[in-house]
Amino acid sequence: MNGTERSRIKPGLLVDIVLKQDQRTGKLTRGTVAQLLTKSATHPHGIKVRLTDGQVGRVKHIVEE
Repeated sequence: MNGTERSRIKPGLLVDIVLKQDQRTGKLTRGTVAQLLTKSATHPHGIKVRLTDGQVGRVKHIVEE
């Protein structure tokens, strides 16, 4: 599931994000959402979140367990 809709992303969810420095390569980082940073309902490049370890990036995939 993609991460362009804010309503689908909640704190505690496991997601794959792209960090700012990895945008050129598209390298994904997996982590747990701590906070949503994007205020709008949708964003074409993914909702920006902060993970529990402090890393910030845009959600590319919501990990379905």
